[in-house]
Order: sequence, then C-alpha cells, then structure tokens
Amino acid sequence: MKSIKIYLALLVFSLSLASCEVRTATSVRSNNSKPIPPGQAKKIYGTKSAKPFAPGQNK
Repeated sequence: MKSIKIYLALLVFSLSLASCEVRTATSVRSNNSKPIPPGQAKKIYGTKSAKPFAPGQNK
C-alpha cells in the first residue's frame, strides 16, 4: 500500500511538471512601437552596411 502511494505521488508530481508552460520573448520590439532605424538594425544584426534595412534602398 505504501509503494502505491509513492508511485501515485511521483505520477502527480511528474504530471504537474509536464503541464508547466514556458514563454519566451521572440521579437525585439512590440507591435505598438515604431520600427527601428536602419543604423540600429545594422548594429543589432552585426552587418557592415545599413542599406539592406532601409526601406527606400531596395533594388
């Protein structure tokens, strides 16, 4: 009887851990804020030129 209680307690504990949800932030900015300037994007992504991040510079 004692071992059944131990197994049941282990089962409940493992189910409670399995039901936990972890949320992580995936974006740098929120939907309400303005887009970041091309120079700042260049610094974030580590590129040498800001041209790919400027909206009017696409060929």
